[in-house]
Amino acid sequence: MTNIAYTHLLPLSLVTLMTGCASDPVDYQGNYPNDTYQQTVIVPPKKPMQPLIQHPTINNNYSTHVLTGAYADYPEVQTFIKHMVQTHGFSEDYLIGLFSQAQRLDYVIRLESPEPYTGPVLRPKPGSWTKYRSQFLTDAHINNGVAFWRNNAAAIEKASQTYGVDPEYIVGIIGVETFFGKNFGKTCIFDALTTLAFDTHRRAPYFTQELENFLLMAKEEGYEPREPRGSWAGAMGYGQFMPSSFRKLAVDFDNNGHRDLWHPNDAVGSVAHYFSEHGWQLHSVVTQPAPPSDDPEVIELGASGGSEYWRIYPNFKVIKKYNNSNKYAMAVHQLAQAIKQRY
Repeated sequence: MTNIAYTHLLPLSLVTLMTGCASDPVDYQGNYPNDTYQQTVIVPPKKPMQPLIQHPTINNNYSTHVLTGAYADYPEVQTFIKHMVQTHGFSEDYLIGLFSQAQRLDYVIRLESPEPYTGPVLRPKPGSWTKYRSQFLTDAHINNGVAFWRNNAAAIEKASQTYGVDPEYIVGIIGVETFFGKNFGKTCIFDALTTLAFDTHRRAPYFTQELENFLLMAKEEGYEPREPRGSWAGAMGYGQFMPSSFRKLAVDFDNNGHRDLWHPNDAVGSVAHYFSEHGWQLHSVVTQPAPPSDDPEVIELGASGGSEYWRIYPNFKVIKKYNNSNKYAMAVHQLAQAIKQRY
């Protein structure tokens, strides 16, 4: 991204602190403000999301000459608009009209601004892994995973063969991320990213880049920018891709000329492509129980019956590229294996 003087932002180097969901990626779910998983069941759309706008440079739905609304007095927004016009050829009137409709989301600000922890480095809390695991290793998750696999067997098999990724892990990621499409999230992505870019400070440079990528994604794919819904951090679809990952790694797996991560075919192919691009090794060990050790390749998880120790292998680290949490990666692994066994 071209350097822009965002006066309220932290140095761009802080972008590297953001590691977690599919964006090289953001940990919007697992590690802050805590590890509690809030499952909101949302009925997925029955049809793939359709292109809703023409090219933004010629669309007049938002056109206006004066920035109004919640961000009327934000010079950073004006600077961002100028950057998008000069770098990417957007219509200035279009973007002024679009940002005039942006909503500041207070709950997004709260979620992104937890109190910083300044205490000592702690060992895993006893029982924390057991509690986390119980949110995903349920009969509902396993049975829905089997049904998702059966309903999308052709796409999953094709993705596995095309990208060299074990099919159960494609399914496992989608299960942990969105409960197989029942928990896409209901936040307007444009509002979320605008709020995160211009009303928070901890990782504002990262979210500014994601907002830029989101607008480019909408332009490239023909989405009306206020239409896509997802997580409070801007993640979208079955696999919860951030906009930068969408643009780099999402695939049109059903060859209909449109990348749609709210449709299982494209989502399955895109998750497999994500894993492949990060070095997944087909049919390789992910993790195995191990004795306690100071070896950095052995991790400790705080189970209710005492600590568990696991030796991790390269594929485990690939899962962590999706979300940089040992508990997250282990939940994906164990859910994937449970679904495979029942399938």
